Amino acid sequence: MRTIRCQVLLLSAAVVLLCSAAVFVSAGNPIRNFDWTVTYGQIQPLGVKQRGILINGEFPGPTIQAVTNDNLIINVHNHLDEPFLISWSGIQNRKNSYVDGVYGTTCPIPPGQNYTYKLQAKDQIGTYYYFPSLGFHKAAGGFGAINVLSRPMIPVPFSPPADDINVLVGDWYRTDHKALRAKLDRGHKIGLPHAVLINGHGPRSPPTFTFQSGKTYRLRITNVGVQSSLNFRIQGHDLKLVEVEGTHTVQTVYSSLDVHVGQSMSVLVTADQPAKDYRIVVSTRFVKKVLTSTATLHYENSDGPASGPIPNSPKKISWSIKQALSIRTNSTASAARPNPQGSYHYGQVNITRTIILESAAAQVDRKQRYGINGVSFVHPDTPLKLADHFNIPGVFQVGSIPYAPPAQPRKLHLNASVMETDYRTFVEIVFQNREKIVQTYHINGHSFWVAGMDLETWKPESRKGYNLNDAVSRYTVQVYPRSWTAIFVALDNVGMWNVRSEYWQRQYLGEQFYLRVFTTSNSLRDEYKMPEDSLLCGRAKNMKP
Repeated sequence: MRTIRCQVLLLSAAVVLLCSAAVFVSAGNPIRNFDWTVTYGQIQPLGVKQRGILINGEFPGPTIQAVTNDNLIINVHNHLDEPFLISWSGIQNRKNSYVDGVYGTTCPIPPGQNYTYKLQAKDQIGTYYYFPSLGFHKAAGGFGAINVLSRPMIPVPFSPPADDINVLVGDWYRTDHKALRAKLDRGHKIGLPHAVLINGHGPRSPPTFTFQSGKTYRLRITNVGVQSSLNFRIQGHDLKLVEVEGTHTVQTVYSSLDVHVGQSMSVLVTADQPAKDYRIVVSTRFVKKVLTSTATLHYENSDGPASGPIPNSPKKISWSIKQALSIRTNSTASAARPNPQGSYHYGQVNITRTIILESAAAQVDRKQRYGINGVSFVHPDTPLKLADHFNIPGVFQVGSIPYAPPAQPRKLHLNASVMETDYRTFVEIVFQNREKIVQTYHINGHSFWVAGMDLETWKPESRKGYNLNDAVSRYTVQVYPRSWTAIFVALDNVGMWNVRSEYWQRQYLGEQFYLRVFTTSNSLRDEYKMPEDSLLCGRAKNMKP
């Protein structure tokens, strides 16, 4: 237990107390308790006052520090004037989609009430984050970092850093989130964001990170924005990539890294330059009007301010694709989770089914909508998981979204779309993007291997270019303009799981669906029972868990 305390001591003194308390948990895995109050508060990241969503008075919200297999008990008090939900992006909630924190599985917390989420970082390590999933709240804040450290008996493939620093980056609107939501509800687009934030700071109030000469620091970078891909770089310093969304990577050195919406990664940065200040630069990618924000990397014995031009970001899509394909799993590093189905290697598992998912944008009843495989998702009056559990008819229909796009993919219809797949199958999913923007997709409850990506249209022959050896396993993946990305997924987590665009305007207007990973078994080994304290709503309101 002494080793755990030393690891977490690098992060914050408050967390040491949590680790110390965990020593006294004799049965099962350690429990970490959190008590959060969600309120509106005045913030001004762009120099103008606006309403933000705060957690315990903080923007961004407090960081969750944990160790593999820790139980996280998070009591959330909703003091907003409308229902509220938090989703735990990347925390896979093994066997329990009831607390997933999206409306298809979890009832929101009513105003003035609280709910206690019970999660477990089961067999996971790495960098994750949480965010509000309902009502376009994400554009107002309510997000924060989740760091899951390795257990002390599991070696980490790099020396302990001098400090472990979260860097939350993302685009930002100075327009109130309710005004943005109202515009979407009327069927209009919300336009481009106004700035990029770094840890809640805009261009007018750049944050400072202090380094000591000669020491190495771990930066955990997460794009918590609502639509923009970002490029991250530090003047005069290299970025050594060591982890991506729970996977230790081959330790490749980059001058800059693209971080797409919803993605997380860890880099090591060594303070090996002359002692002065340097600029940390974050800018938008794949857009005509580039937004840039900076922070300061300050050497403790600095001789002067940052000087010289800031480093430019790359411009070509081909550069970004090449970088993405260069990110590979560190096969010599220990991992927290075993291979699927007891297989020796993901590249040797037989594919059960190929699913092709293609996005589209179209007008439906003269309103802007987005969808996947011809279906634009609309929320029913009852969360899908509850309707499934209580056998409530008429809420959704299995198979309401096809496994491949229709012949006319740009024609959309509205539905509470649910795709059924069988438990313990191994599927290939191809994301096809015929549009001019970068897409980013997330699958709740599962990580997946990024087997390949390329320009143009995917064909069966495209499999010849797959990486079947050391593809990175992650939970969010980008699809470049007029391109495709193929992933392999072991469907080893029973439940109703959200598959969505991380481009939040598109997600809000229908670019999502639910994957029902199904088994006839009622064994607790496959899926936990509904928690007795589950919030119930819609047609399930008067049911008993």
